[in-house]
This record gives sequence, C-alpha cells and structure tokens, in this order.
Amino acid sequence: MNITDVDDKTIRDSLKAGKPLKKFTDFYAKEFFKDLKKLNIIRAIKYPRATTHIPEMIKIINALLKKGLAYRTEDGVYFDISKFRAYGRLSRVKNRELKVGVRVAADEYSKEEVRDFALWKAKKPGEPSWRAPFGEGRPGWHIECSAMSMKYLGHTFDIHAGAVDLLFPHHEDEIAQSEGATGKQFVKYFIEGEHLLADGKKMSKSLGNVYTLRDLETKGFDPLDFRYFVLGAHYRTQLNFTWEALAAAGQARRKLNDFIRMLTEEKKRKNFGLKPWKDKFQKSLANDLDTSGVLAVIWDLVRTYHKTPTKFSPAAVKKLLIDFDRVLGLRLKEISKFSIPENIQKLVARRETLRKEKRWQEADKIREKIKNLGFAVEDTAKGPMIKRQPQ
Repeated sequence: MNITDVDDKTIRDSLKAGKPLKKFTDFYAKEFFKDLKKLNIIRAIKYPRATTHIPEMIKIINALLKKGLAYRTEDGVYFDISKFRAYGRLSRVKNRELKVGVRVAADEYSKEEVRDFALWKAKKPGEPSWRAPFGEGRPGWHIECSAMSMKYLGHTFDIHAGAVDLLFPHHEDEIAQSEGATGKQFVKYFIEGEHLLADGKKMSKSLGNVYTLRDLETKGFDPLDFRYFVLGAHYRTQLNFTWEALAAAGQARRKLNDFIRMLTEEKKRKNFGLKPWKDKFQKSLANDLDTSGVLAVIWDLVRTYHKTPTKFSPAAVKKLLIDFDRVLGLRLKEISKFSIPENIQKLVARRETLRKEKRWQEADKIREKIKNLGFAVEDTAKGPMIKRQPQ
C-alpha cells in the first residue's frame, strides 16, 4: 500500500499550512495508521513512500523515452497516449475522445480531458525537486504507483484495489506507463470500490458532511461499528452513510457479540451439521467478495440455532463463526474470551434471588448498579444474560 507523500495535493496543502512537506505528510500517515489499527485492518507487508522511490520512477520514464512512448517538453516529460494502442481499455474511453498531442499537467482530471499525461514535472519555485537525466523536477502522481507496486509485486500482479474515482485517469495511466515500459500485463484484476455517500450526497467540506473516525468515536461509536456498516454492502455498490444506519450496524454487531458470548464450550451435544453454512459462506466470498451475502449467511445460522438449539454443538458454532471472522475482522475471537468479574456475578445472583422473592424495586436498584459498573443484564427464558455495556 503506497504512501503518496508528494503530489499536487500534498504540495498545495503543505504550502497552505506553512509546513515542510515531510512534516505535513508524516502527520497524516501517523493518523492513518492509528485508524487502521482501530478498524482492525491487517497491515500491509510494505508501505513504500513515493519520496524514497524516485530512482525507480526515473528508470521507468527513461525506458518510456527510449521506446518513443514519452516525450520531453519545457515543463516536464509526458506520456504519448496515441502511441499506446490499448489506452482506454479499463475505463472504456473511446478513440474519438483521445486528444492527440494535447497535454494535461494536473494529477487529476476528467474523461473530458483525455490527453497526454505528466510523468515528470519540471522544477517550480517552492516545490520539492530531484535531479534526473531529463531535468530537475518531481514525479507525476501516476508514475509513483507503477514504480512502487512493480518493485515489490513484480511487473505483473493479480489484484489492484482502489476507489472507483481512480479508474480514470489514475488506473488507466498506470496501465499505459507500466505496460509501455515492460511489455507485460500490469494487473489481472482491478477492484474498484464505489463511493461512500453521506446523507445521500457526495462528501464535501462545503456541505459539512465529511466525517473522520474520531467524529464517530466522539458520538460514542466503536470503530468496528463502522467496519460492520461497510461490510453490509457490496464494494461495487454505493453506500449511504447516516448516523441512524451506523447505529443499526452497531446494534447488529453487539447482537452478534452477545450470541458468541452465549455459546458455551460444551462439546457433548450432537452436532446438527454446519457444512451448509460453510458452503454458503464460501459461495458468497467467491461471488465477487459479496460481504453482504456473508453477513446474511451468519445471521441465518444464528436464527437457525435459536430455533433448534438442541441440534447444534455450541462449541462447533462458535468455532465456525470465529473462523468466518478471519475474513470479517470483527474481533469475535476476543469477544469469545469475554469474562465476567466476580463482583458482577455476585450482584447478578443477588438480583435473581430478589426477583424470585418478587422484591422488584430492590432488584431494579441492583440492575442499575450493575449498569454503572459497565455491564447489562438481559432476562431470558434460560436465566440472566450478562453483557458488557457498549462504550
């Protein structure tokens, strides 16, 4: 996973903030890693930074110049899209839309501006720069990703992820410059995630609907509530964020946690057979990573267990759900290790005695005391169920 620490945006915003580029980008990289941990996202093996891979970028640009796929100008080096016949293959840009010989210097642009794109930008006042055979300057955004990904994954690799708004021009340009330089297929599959909307609209600072993970935490939500919320929709489907939808996701996640806690380690009970759910789980994953389908499989298992609990081995169900969670990342294994402090157990037992004696007011006072200690008691047909209060 690349760390883009030099491009149009980082330079612009660091200058606006009056901070050196490295100090500015280091702050956001640090916050990014904090959020990864909170969201239980497994760390990548490498987090290469663009500023430490300039030689790799220069090597690719040199190769493109030698092959006649790039050309030099006063303001840098550009890729000649007319020389790469497969240009537009990913984004389905039509040949008639290509503007031969017309250049665009910006890192980001629309399909209406299908032009030769910048590989290297000539030195400008106030911008960082590096020496290169074709003139001092800095890399364009697209060349960074090609250089870093190919260094660590090879000239051809299986999956390239990203948001749908990167499909053009970013991913399209990556293909052109990478395959132009190596003559090999760059990526087998592009996984393009759709937009996350907020209250039905695209997130923007002007609308005041841009939220950070800290905003969610301030309102009392667990970062895993947001993870569950995102898992509830297919990655190719637009997802609309509302506080109500997040609350519903949080409630569903806590119900799943409660179910895991309820399952004992009992192994004597005959197992009903969990293969149908295993198969459905795998089928949903194989169906273009359908995480919403995966959640549906899990809740079907939960409902079936509640209907016919005597046919299942609680230990086997717990083991299966924890195995499923290797994909979902909801920390169900940690939940399964949930233990109830001795003082809480004593209070619950005392409350049960009072309830049997129909001393309801005293029982309610103990329930409130348990709540203040961070736990909740739910009365069920099988007796009291103790849960940890949501943070």
